[in-house]
Amino acid sequence: MVTIVRYSYTSEPFTVIESTGKLYVGDGMSVSSGDKNQRRGGRTKAVLPVRVKGKNSAGKPFDELVHTLDVTPDGARLGSVRSELNLLDEVTVFYRQRKLQFRVVWIKKMSGTSEFQVGLKATGQDKEAWGLDFPGYKRQAASGSAAAHASGIA
Repeated sequence: MVTIVRYSYTSEPFTVIESTGKLYVGDGMSVSSGDKNQRRGGRTKAVLPVRVKGKNSAGKPFDELVHTLDVTPDGARLGSVRSELNLLDEVTVFYRQRKLQFRVVWIKKMSGTSEFQVGLKATGQDKEAWGLDFPGYKRQAASGSAAAHASGIA
């Protein structure tokens, strides 16, 4: 079952600090940004069951069943991730018959649990990854300079 809610909202959990050109999550994670608003369109709330595989922060392979919280044509926010990941790690997401490659661009530890929310950016999908309609979304070629640098986990 797929639940899609057409709702566009700002890029929470990020807070833009005008003077520094950085995005902040909580009080511990910062991501440098040359352009303070890199999003090319709104997110679409979609709770989709996915399998994610990769290597955790200790370098050990992991394979988890998680879910998306919202998606864009070239990214996603995952919930219920139990493995701790590093920024810029590459992970593979399996959705239906699709195998999608992503890079971890932000991580947020959920308070009171051992779970994380993880922000992902596609690494070179030629077509829309999720099989959903995203009206008004401006597609842009993937670039290596879009990789984020961060100082910690929120």
